[in-house]
Amino acid sequence: MANELNLGIAGLGTVGIGVLELVSAHGHSFPSRTGCAVNVQAVSARDRRKNRKVDISSYEWFDDPVALAASDGIDVFVELIGGEEGVARTAVETALKSGKHVVTANKALLASHGVALAKIADENGVALNFEAAVAGGIPAIKTIRESLLANDITRVYGILNGTCNYILTRMQKEGRNFDDVLQEAQDAGYAEADPSFDVGGHDTAHKLSLLTTLAFGVETSFDTIYVEGIESISLTDIEAADELGYRIKLLGVALRTNSGIEQRVHPTMVPKNTAIAEVDGATNCVAFNGDFAGDIMLIGPGAGAHPTASSVVSDVLDIAKGVILPPFARHTNDLEPYKRARMRAHEGGYYIRLSVYDRPGAFAAIAERMAEQEISLESIVQRRPRSALPGIDAQLDDGSPLPVVMITHKTTEAAIRAALEKIEDEGNVNETPQMIRIEKL
Repeated sequence: MANELNLGIAGLGTVGIGVLELVSAHGHSFPSRTGCAVNVQAVSARDRRKNRKVDISSYEWFDDPVALAASDGIDVFVELIGGEEGVARTAVETALKSGKHVVTANKALLASHGVALAKIADENGVALNFEAAVAGGIPAIKTIRESLLANDITRVYGILNGTCNYILTRMQKEGRNFDDVLQEAQDAGYAEADPSFDVGGHDTAHKLSLLTTLAFGVETSFDTIYVEGIESISLTDIEAADELGYRIKLLGVALRTNSGIEQRVHPTMVPKNTAIAEVDGATNCVAFNGDFAGDIMLIGPGAGAHPTASSVVSDVLDIAKGVILPPFARHTNDLEPYKRARMRAHEGGYYIRLSVYDRPGAFAAIAERMAEQEISLESIVQRRPRSALPGIDAQLDDGSPLPVVMITHKTTEAAIRAALEKIEDEGNVNETPQMIRIEKL
């Protein structure tokens, strides 16, 4: 490795500026840490004249990030543009084919094209590093790719989206509904103007697909992930979970089973006495079950300029030290085809909330539908929200809908959905039933 490593940074948004700040603050110490100086040689962004927090006048400017990726003046192309197609993909491909190392935070690009890009990196003997693509400042990728390499990992899961965790935490701690907290998250900058990518679970799914490939040595299969967001989580669900001894978190979960790999993103009830239940606010966590290492959980900031920049520069410093590893821990020829697991019974059971009309025969019909699908109920509770007005609680026989919460024993999701579809069709409930998995962690 040469004694100097020159960077070209494409994308000067929040993370790009964070990288420039970090290199400026600590770059003097990189030679003693890696044996190599690290310099920002050139940058590229949409608008050269934009007022930024840092002075970029000393860097060579490229209007075209693809031209920067091909430049002979850089050794490492740092892609912070974003997006799974277009200029980001073209620039990364160009850099790899030109013999440049690539560091990226682009989870969408990697979820869709990661294996193909890793193959180009393998063929050209260069690095494709992406620590910042999953969980911000948490070293999740390095933990799987390096520290747990000797283990067979059976499960990887976590809270991978800070926006969703922020919203669910505020709902639980402050007794507020989803729409109010979402607006607050947007005002605070935790949620985008269009928050659907985050709250719909798609951001978590992109990250989970990368963790799955790393953990299990299979080709990336983003399109097979079951994805469910938090839009349907009500204050009633939050309160019921609290009373039952749970917290609701949006989890990404990937499991190796006898029939293949299971990947899912959905709201989950986790016991209050578990570490993951205490991960609040915009914080992320990633957990692994290794056969020799045991259970490991990493907790930290999942986004933000400085935490994400820390991961980007950490990847750069690995290259400076001459550490060039296969992007997905194995060479692409050694990745196995993705095989989706068959549906199986969910060990933790399910939480079901129904808004049931208080009339003769309604509860009997619901119980019958459950029995038809061989669903065993652990408990059934008729409850009212804590926010119910005084006097309303006494109105138990006026025919109006009543919240009913059921907890099932181990059963399949297919059975639950079949029962709930019949229950809804029979007209004994006034809204779509709510179903949340209870996870054994």
